[in-house]
Amino acid sequence: MADTVLYEVGDALATITLNRPEAMNALDVATKVALREALREAADDTAVRAVLLTAAGDRAFCVGQDLKEHTALLAENRAKGTTGTMSTVREHYNPIAHTLTTMRKPVVAGVNGVAAGAGMGFALAADYRVVADTASFNTSFAGVALSADSGLSWTLPRVIGRGRAADLLLFPRTVKADEAYELGMVHRVVPAADLAREALAVARTLAAGPTVAYAGIKEALAFGSDRSLDEALSKEDELQTRAGSSEDHAIAVDAFLAKRRPEYLGR
Repeated sequence: MADTVLYEVGDALATITLNRPEAMNALDVATKVALREALREAADDTAVRAVLLTAAGDRAFCVGQDLKEHTALLAENRAKGTTGTMSTVREHYNPIAHTLTTMRKPVVAGVNGVAAGAGMGFALAADYRVVADTASFNTSFAGVALSADSGLSWTLPRVIGRGRAADLLLFPRTVKADEAYELGMVHRVVPAADLAREALAVARTLAAGPTVAYAGIKEALAFGSDRSLDEALSKEDELQTRAGSSEDHAIAVDAFLAKRRPEYLGR
């Protein structure tokens, strides 16, 4: 794995850190590949029960595509008379967004600074966002004559509504942390100095929780947002049957009756 993405597992939590602070954690090809593979590893590892996605430095979570590399690739393709520069969407952005949204464990984004373009997309693909009060968001795409990627066409309208999503995508602007909270885009805003500690605390809490139940909640929210009531109720039945058969449910009931805190196993 490239040193532009750090991967660490401890106490059932996988911490994935974007590590190009000198480039505001912009996404060059090596970083995109490393992030894609780190997320897949976390999703497949049964010892991992939650994921924390964060970034090095204090200026940026991720400013999206590395435009210097992108410009060089565009020039190379023009010289060859070929296209295909945007294959990165299919090869990198789509798998990253898909893994974040569908892995059967909760993902926390600790957003320490600017989250723009795909950086914003990956933050919104997480299940829970803890954000520094100095952080900000920007869709960016239309500003460089591009459409949306990194899952934003799916996540953004679900988070803030179609109308507001259209506004932010058609007219990119900086959305500061306090406005992002008011829009419902983020869950907690904390002082920048406390961001690492607060995000880690949230992720550790989820890593120690009932993983099967969390997976069901995540799937139910994704499913129910655009289905009929009957379809959503049927999905709830399916997922609750699964959760009700889990070891963690039995542990929770026993602990409730014994008036003690449950110690979940994640299965």
